[in-house]
Amino acid sequence: MKQQLPDVQATAPDVTVGLNRVGVTGVEKLVEIARPDKRPYVLTAEFDVLVDLPSWRKGADMSRNMEVVDEVLEDAVSEPTYRVEDVCGDAAERLLEKHDYTTKAEVSMEAEFMVRDTTPESGRPTQATVDIIASATATEEEETKEEIGARVTGMTVCPCSQGMMSGRAKKKLLDLGVGEQEVKEFLREIPQAGHSQRGHATLTVESAGAPEVDLHELIEVARDSMSARIYNLAKRPDEDHMTFQAHADAKFVEDCVRDMAHGVVEQFPDLPDDAVVTMKQSNDESIHQHNAHAERVAEVGMLREEVAESRDE
Repeated sequence: MKQQLPDVQATAPDVTVGLNRVGVTGVEKLVEIARPDKRPYVLTAEFDVLVDLPSWRKGADMSRNMEVVDEVLEDAVSEPTYRVEDVCGDAAERLLEKHDYTTKAEVSMEAEFMVRDTTPESGRPTQATVDIIASATATEEEETKEEIGARVTGMTVCPCSQGMMSGRAKKKLLDLGVGEQEVKEFLREIPQAGHSQRGHATLTVESAGAPEVDLHELIEVARDSMSARIYNLAKRPDEDHMTFQAHADAKFVEDCVRDMAHGVVEQFPDLPDDAVVTMKQSNDESIHQHNAHAERVAEVGMLREEVAESRDE
């Protein structure tokens, strides 16, 4: 007769305090995302799988969480799956089904993704590295919410330092006898130096069911929010293009977040007003030991109102 092993996790804990998130993190799996009439994307993804835990239960059945992830990802490989956020949503809903003590389940995923690109001046094919971010939250009371987004890298230039350098250039040109009108025209056509930094933009959209957004379009909005795009491959004309473009569109870290908000409103007019947009910008400062950061989390309806008001001003 097979010995029945005790279920220690189902016993009462010594301290009866409930926990918001219990589970497994850093689970690496291959995920295959189908595309119509094209080869599928194959992602090496890292998952976090978490549930809430009531005060009366000691543990959360970690092995059961792993079982759910394996089941869902096997289905993703065997059947066409077109959206990474749906993989997370399916897993979160299965977690609720398998844990009778759970009222909320969360599954998040990150994966490195390569985007095909073309250098801006030399026209060479190249690639850009993007981090895909997807998640889902399932509860007993509400429709499952899914989130999709990306973290991209670009370049920004500080308007403040650029303004100081423009003042220095103006004074020198005037001292050399150049006319004031010519100085204005020169500074308007040739942006002056400013300290630059590598910027990291994060943009995600969350809504009930699934966000009606195209991941590639979301990536484009995030990349365009900074002073200039950067490229893995760059010939000298491309380097000149990036440097000029970045200095011609100098932005504070706050400007990047605001431009992401504007881009979302313009690019995704069909998003429901209650969809939640998360926008973050972090810059690796070149002349400081600290970094600059700004972010905004808001419903799309609120962003639409604010963008419309800025147009009227």
